[in-house]
Amino acid sequence: MRKYGLSFAAWFEKYTFILIPGSLVLGWLLSDHLIAYVGWIPYLFGYITLVMALGCGVRHLRDVMKRPLAVILTLLIAHAAAPLLAYGLGAAVFGPQSDYTIGLLLFAIIPLGISSVMWVGTSGGSVPFILALVVLDTMLSPIVVPTLMGAFFSNAAMDWDAKGLMVDLLQMVVLPTLVGVLLYECSKGKIKAWSAPVAQPISKVFFMLVVLLNAASIAPHAAGMKQEMMIVIPAVILLIMICYALGYFGAYAVRKPSRELQITVTYASGMRNISLGMVLATAYFSPQASIPVVLGIMFQQPAATLIHAWWSRRRNKGGRAEQEGAWKRRISS
Repeated sequence: MRKYGLSFAAWFEKYTFILIPGSLVLGWLLSDHLIAYVGWIPYLFGYITLVMALGCGVRHLRDVMKRPLAVILTLLIAHAAAPLLAYGLGAAVFGPQSDYTIGLLLFAIIPLGISSVMWVGTSGGSVPFILALVVLDTMLSPIVVPTLMGAFFSNAAMDWDAKGLMVDLLQMVVLPTLVGVLLYECSKGKIKAWSAPVAQPISKVFFMLVVLLNAASIAPHAAGMKQEMMIVIPAVILLIMICYALGYFGAYAVRKPSRELQITVTYASGMRNISLGMVLATAYFSPQASIPVVLGIMFQQPAATLIHAWWSRRRNKGGRAEQEGAWKRRISS
């Protein structure tokens, strides 16, 4: 059982860039049959958040706070620079009060994505730092998301329930996160490895179901927006690349940033918790505002794959240059 569960989780992560867009398309196609189950989404997402938090304890959060400059820098890039550019992009393309602009802004404001942990580890960044940062940012989301959305748009312009959003974030995100951290502490860090063969595969399946059901909920509205998709899709792709670029170049705010820090900040800035964004978009905003967030899930992972290939190429070039330098030194000596 243990072997099969971990193998499935690894297989899912390997093919996420196919499975998630596939779930999105399937949700659109089967909307009539799935729409009745949309109410399950908050519970599915709460479980996903709980499993994410099982790998983080108080020590991880304390260690993150020992690097305040890196934490503040990452959060400013993700929740100040990115939202400003997202709003500017939306206002320039769709207009400042457009629902699509609201969707682009929401994409930039939602918390950092847990999938960034996988990419940071694969590319040579700091896994403990990004994991604790994601957990910290997730717990701050009931304050960050409503505050920033309200700073750019008035309640009248969006016709949304800011207090309801905060309560939902507390229930779906903060409470499961706190339970996960508590379980980590009570088990002395053993809970993640012990539960992984069962918890991880279920979490992956629930992730697909969240995407599937969210897609089903907006499919009836998206059907009449085919013409607009020709503009929305390039805008979403551009915003995703902007977020990654902000992380890469923003890391230079730290004098002589290490490669590890630069990789970590790049993925932290570029990857958002899209599943949470989809839940919030469909629950609190118009169908048009949901479209950029939903589309983000189709392009965020492929973009991460390209960034990873680029980092790998740089690493290989650096390794070859170091070998050539050593060879030349031996020859000259």
